[in-house]
Amino acid sequence: MSSQLIVNATLVNVRDTSPVLRGMELAELPCIKDGWLLIEDRHVAGIGTMEEMPAGLNGLPRIDAAGKFVLPAWCDSHTHLVYAGSRETEFVDKLRGLSYAEINARGGGILNSARILRETPEEVLFTQAWSRLDELSRLGTGAIEIKSGYGLTVDAELKMLRVIRRLKERSRLSIKATFLGAHSYPPEYRDNHQGYIDLITDEMLPVIAREGLADYIDVFCEQGFFSPLETEAICRAGMAVGLKPKIHANQLNLSGGVQTGVKLGAVSVDHLEMMDEDAITALKGSATIGTLLPTAAFFLRMAFQPARQLIDAGCAIALASDLNPGSSPSGNMNLVVSMSCIQMRMLPEEAINAATLNGAHAMELGAVTGSLTPGKRADLIITRPMPSLAYLPYAFGTNLIERVMIDGEFV
Repeated sequence: MSSQLIVNATLVNVRDTSPVLRGMELAELPCIKDGWLLIEDRHVAGIGTMEEMPAGLNGLPRIDAAGKFVLPAWCDSHTHLVYAGSRETEFVDKLRGLSYAEINARGGGILNSARILRETPEEVLFTQAWSRLDELSRLGTGAIEIKSGYGLTVDAELKMLRVIRRLKERSRLSIKATFLGAHSYPPEYRDNHQGYIDLITDEMLPVIAREGLADYIDVFCEQGFFSPLETEAICRAGMAVGLKPKIHANQLNLSGGVQTGVKLGAVSVDHLEMMDEDAITALKGSATIGTLLPTAAFFLRMAFQPARQLIDAGCAIALASDLNPGSSPSGNMNLVVSMSCIQMRMLPEEAINAATLNGAHAMELGAVTGSLTPGKRADLIITRPMPSLAYLPYAFGTNLIERVMIDGEFV
């Protein structure tokens, strides 16, 4: 059994228990200013102040983290990491005035990514996704959810999910897979919505269930995409084969996606750029986590999610990157945390909790990672020397990560 000791560090998000954090609880970030952390057999085995460190630990290999901060690795609970090709031409189209919906309506957006992905061999998809995953791990991400949804045919959706399974098998990161066949209607089903829903429920889901390819089912509940009734039908079909729902909700309009997700007991409802009192009331009274994706709002030049209103109402919120080629071509969770503070007025403590512990809960990994808790995986970020924890989101253009440990090993 290998052991390693980190000493003289400021330890961040130190907890004996790790429940979902709601409302004002998000501002509570327990820290040890001059602490030690023991890692044994890839897990956090002990933690405390230097003043009270057991003498028996003195002979262990150690890392001196004086002036540095040790945080749990980021938990990114909403990504589309498996995709083929970039979409910078659409980026220019947006600069020229076209909206996200207009680009999608003329065959761009999700449909553009789907065409490219169908033509890309599985091995190429895997190689590209593995490279992205490696980059994100070096930026501090230790747990990640990855969606399908750029296939929109039986073969292409299954191809994406099999790539995600290969990533799970090879990577040390904690990875959750989400089936998002209901991301958009393919052109051939544009006037036959029920036909595509039948394809999802009758042909995709049975194979996904048989091969164990997904943990969750997701639907893009939005005007021009899937209605609340269609969303509910698709989610219930997924739930019938053991997939829990996570819903794209209220990104472009007050779509009813939040209320639908709460009704279904969704693990999370994600985006939430457009929220009213009814949606906030539904969310705060539920066990569902609201996942905010500020870099998507930033990239699309939309209003940012009302984080302060959601926190003040007592909601449980998480932060995630929404990494994808069309609306958030970055998986850098350090930027997500900074942007959440700068543009959504979240306190550094709130943003860090939302990007670690609550992000873990949004993937049902709260007992595994997301805080510095004895028994959890050793998924850690060691920063460069910093004057304070607030410096991490404040210095948004600086890489402040010195080392990243995933599952007890440095990347």
